[in-house]
Amino acid sequence: MAYTRIHAIKATVQKALKYICNSEKTDGKLLIDSFACGVETAHYDFMDALSKSSGVGDKQAFHLIQSFAPGEVDFDTAHQVGIELADKLLENKYSYVIATHIDKGHCHNHIIFCAVDNVEHKKYNDCKRTYRHIRNLSDELCREHGLSVIVPSGQKGKTHYEWQEQKNGQSWKAQMKSDMDDAIRKAYSFDDFICRMQSKGYAVKGETFGDNALKYLSFSASGQNRFWR
Repeated sequence: MAYTRIHAIKATVQKALKYICNSEKTDGKLLIDSFACGVETAHYDFMDALSKSSGVGDKQAFHLIQSFAPGEVDFDTAHQVGIELADKLLENKYSYVIATHIDKGHCHNHIIFCAVDNVEHKKYNDCKRTYRHIRNLSDELCREHGLSVIVPSGQKGKTHYEWQEQKNGQSWKAQMKSDMDDAIRKAYSFDDFICRMQSKGYAVKGETFGDNALKYLSFSASGQNRFWR
């Protein structure tokens, strides 16, 4: 599961590059790579590309951060996913430096890329559409590498805790769903289904009908205060 965010760099490219390439954060600089520029000369390479374009404005580069859930990915895989994200997003047109930081409780990639490409000398279009593209590419790569994916807000998905619990075979939702599927297969009536769920230790809300009946049928595992409908 990776969370992404991006912001423009207007006047501190050299400072930002120095920060992400910190030896203590990148396993002695082993987790640093670059494309179409040198790691040590990236700032000057960016400036050269910027000089070939007109109407760039004050944006000199962009800083993309890709953060992974704690304990979900090893250092090398996180770095590889970051490189693949940069290559797919920038299509071998923009110079970039990528550094994977491992000094926190979770791996996270820093990708700093020039605001102007080296082929057509056009500036990168930073907008909601391109951010959605980044999000989709990151999710696609997470799936390819067997990592979880964050479900967009407004959709019912797993929290990281639920994802980790299910990965360990302990998810209360996964267990409840399994028990419900079993009860549905074996029940010969609605009342029998309710009885089978109760016999498995679940509290039931909304099993009765009438004017004052609840709109939804909800279940709660024994000893838990959370219901699933």
